[in-house]
Amino acid sequence: MALTEENIMYIPGMLSRWVRLGNGELAHYMTSGETGPAVILLHGGIPGSSGTAGWRFMAPILGANGFRVYCPDQPGFGLSDNREQYYPVNGTLDHIDFVNRFADALCLDTFSLAGNSMGCINTAHYVVRYPHRVDRFALIAGFIGDHYTTEIEQELRVPIGQTTDKGQMGSMMSGIIRNPNAVTPDLIEMRTSAAKRNADAYEKWHQANNFGQITADVARALSTRGRIDKLDVPGIYLYGLNDVILPHDPIGYQQEDLLPKMQFFYVDDCGHQGQTDQPEIFNRVFTEFFRDGKVSREAADLAGVSKRRPELPDLVAQD
Repeated sequence: MALTEENIMYIPGMLSRWVRLGNGELAHYMTSGETGPAVILLHGGIPGSSGTAGWRFMAPILGANGFRVYCPDQPGFGLSDNREQYYPVNGTLDHIDFVNRFADALCLDTFSLAGNSMGCINTAHYVVRYPHRVDRFALIAGFIGDHYTTEIEQELRVPIGQTTDKGQMGSMMSGIIRNPNAVTPDLIEMRTSAAKRNADAYEKWHQANNFGQITADVARALSTRGRIDKLDVPGIYLYGLNDVILPHDPIGYQQEDLLPKMQFFYVDDCGHQGQTDQPEIFNRVFTEFFRDGKVSREAADLAGVSKRRPELPDLVAQD
């Protein structure tokens, strides 16, 4: 199936929309669902990422189950505003400020928030910075700021020049998506187009995040140390057992040890982009958690609820 006139995959149940933010930035997002609680889903950070690429298997399901779902293209990705004044030169800080402006523009006073990979760390930082706006949050396979750091972060330096043709994009996708049937020609074409479109903006974000080109004051503003572990906002964390980008052992396990208030799940036959590899499991867990505040016994078992420590009964049904 050909891409739309905006170079986006056509996904039944998802609509392409635009909104002007308070700072003049033009934000593109995909949306699903007409009524119900709001959910914002944040995509990952490999070149070519977007709201469509990250959440095409989840957003329509949440929308059909009574949520209003918003999947924005974060600065430097997708169809985000690629004028130079909106480049994410402060890395993660610019992304979480973008999420806040985006929520303001859509009149979302409170919402649930989730993210995968780069979206995971952006979610973690956002909840620490704006806990009063987040009803519940969910993380998928990423980092959680300086509360936990690892040398592997320095190994994730992906030069933009390696991902601007379809062959290289397809090879890269096989590293983050375990299910080969989910890596389609349309996905590769859409992501390659987005990577080329955002080459300069992406490089600014990449330099800031992965090479430390931000000021000390910005780094201090982004600190999660001694904060994220004390949050009272309900949170869950899903990790693929077959993640070759950020292996669950040791990264997932070490994060679990540092986040006593979050319920962890380790999903089998699942890579780095779990919501794409195991959509039925992830969709069910997210739907139940965002709707009920806890995951049912059956869904928790399907998702591989952690046995490394006692379950959190406020987040997982015990019967």
